[in-house]
Amino acid sequence: MIQRVVEQVQQSDAITDVIVATDDQRILDHVESFGGNVCMTSQDHQSGTDRCQEALQSHSETYDYVVNIQGDEPFIQPSQINQLAQLLDGQTQLATLIKPISDNQQIANPNIVKVVKSLNEEAIYFSRSPIPYLRNHHQDQWTQQHQYYKHIGIYAYRSDVLDRITSLPISSLESAESLEQLRWLENGYHIKTAVTTFESIGIDTPEDLARAIINIQG
Repeated sequence: MIQRVVEQVQQSDAITDVIVATDDQRILDHVESFGGNVCMTSQDHQSGTDRCQEALQSHSETYDYVVNIQGDEPFIQPSQINQLAQLLDGQTQLATLIKPISDNQQIANPNIVKVVKSLNEEAIYFSRSPIPYLRNHHQDQWTQQHQYYKHIGIYAYRSDVLDRITSLPISSLESAESLEQLRWLENGYHIKTAVTTFESIGIDTPEDLARAIINIQG
C-alpha cells in the first residue's frame, strides 16, 4: 500500500521530492526495497503534521511547502495533489481539500469530518457534528437544502508555518473534537480549501483492505 501511495504521488507535476516519513523499521525496509526515499522519525509524534516537520528538519534541501499525504490513501489522485498545489502562492499558510456531501447519513457520521468555508474559500470550522444545523428542515432533507462538505485529509503547509504550528500547545477545540486543524484555526492561522470530486478511500481496517483490492482488480 505504501508503494502504491508513493507511485501515485510521483505522478503529480507539483511534487519535487517524495519522502516517506515513518517510525517503523518494517516500513523503512520496504520503501528502501523498491527504491523509495524514506526518513526514520520519532515514535513520540502525536500526528502526521509533527512527523512531517521532523522530516523537513532532517532533510538537507529547503522547500517552500510541504504536502502531507497519508500512507493509507492508495487511491490519492495526482490531479488532487495538483489542485491543492494551485493554492500555494507563497501567501497561503495552509491548504486542504474538501468534497461535497450528497448523503444525509454522512452528515450524521462523526467519523466524517464536516467543513464550513467562507466566501473566500477559507475553512471557518471543522467538526464531527453536522454543521451547519438547518433549523427549519428535517435532517433527511439537509443535503437538498444546503451544500455540505467533508474534509479530505491531505494538507499543504508553508514551511515556516509548519515549524510554528507544531510548536503550539494542544488547544481546547482540538481536544474537544480530536482534530488538529482546529488548533491552527484557534491560533489565527488561515486554511485555504479547494473542492475535489474524487472520493478518499483510506485503509484503516481489514474490511477497507478487501474493498481496496476489489477496487484495484475492478
